[in-house]
Amino acid sequence: MKRSGYFTSNLSGSMKYLSFSPTKLPPDPFISIDDEMLSLLTNAYHILGELNGISKQLLNIDLFISMYVRKEALLTSQIEGTQATMDDIFNPYIDVNNNLNVTEVVNYVKALNYANNLRLKLPLSVRFFKEVHKLLLSGLRGEEKNPGEIRISQNWIGPAGSTLKNARFIPPNIEDMNQALNDLEKYLHDDFQSDRLTRIALIHYQFETIHPFLDGNGRIGRLLIMLLLKEYLLLDYDTLYISYYFKMNRTEYYDRLMDVRLKDDYESWIKFFLRGIIIASTDAINMINKIINLHNINIDKIDKLIYKSKSAIYQLFDYIESHPIIDIKQASLFIHKSFNTTSKAIKILVDLGIIKQVEGDIRYRVFAYEELLAILREGTE
Repeated sequence: MKRSGYFTSNLSGSMKYLSFSPTKLPPDPFISIDDEMLSLLTNAYHILGELNGISKQLLNIDLFISMYVRKEALLTSQIEGTQATMDDIFNPYIDVNNNLNVTEVVNYVKALNYANNLRLKLPLSVRFFKEVHKLLLSGLRGEEKNPGEIRISQNWIGPAGSTLKNARFIPPNIEDMNQALNDLEKYLHDDFQSDRLTRIALIHYQFETIHPFLDGNGRIGRLLIMLLLKEYLLLDYDTLYISYYFKMNRTEYYDRLMDVRLKDDYESWIKFFLRGIIIASTDAINMINKIINLHNINIDKIDKLIYKSKSAIYQLFDYIESHPIIDIKQASLFIHKSFNTTSKAIKILVDLGIIKQVEGDIRYRVFAYEELLAILREGTE
């Protein structure tokens, strides 16, 4: 038997197919740490520490978290082929738009927020995964995806139209899947001496290999990375969007996972994962610095205004930093000012060059904080 698992023969005759059953974690023999992996581990911990330190210094951490969660949600959904943009996610009419692509992204945001709260009440477990999965797939196409339920039929991975005969990968059959899930749940809570980042890489691989749901496995697996970074005290906030790296290296991402199954090559997968942590953390730090710099430039413009009262302008600026596409009605409700007061504040921000009108008539105008959107769009187009 290979250390990563074995293939099981299912059915017979023309219906016969081979599913893959992963061995339980940790691998035996364990991961071989060479000089390259040691260097990657050292750099990954260093940059994660730097990201966590910068995150703790942010004056409005909730604002940044909301930005990062939505960007991660969009990126992880785009990996699955979702056709949505950052502008779609910030559309002020998102609640009334019947766009299933956008709903998938919004559901991920809700699922991650829910998972963060659920983690305080329920340990990471199969039950936990089911609870989050139910929210992730709610309101989407077809109940055949069984939101919140572990699959009771065989699934497979491959291009659209593929079958069990030509699938790229066939996860474990139901019996083997249930055993693998039980083993993974135990591994999540065993006392461990192994490196935390190596552990997270192994757990993500194992979850993706088990593929316990009919749909949404990739999104749950990537969400699990975010949760484990906090569970293992590596990050305090959701300020890392690892899906950016996976999206930019999608082919290698899938190839590295397959190489574990077919070649026992855990080491190359872990190195790929660690490079992702380093690149995503560096990108997150750069993004934070850009947003802070943009904030300081524009708040300085407002500070220099000569007005008796600038409270509505400051409140509106706070609002557009978390809602970079706005309309006057919703903005007025959020900052608790009249329509006319809000309209005047918007005009001032337009005159300052901070926002600009992008669509709408006189009564229903829409404005965008374009410089912030440009930062957030990086990597999502």
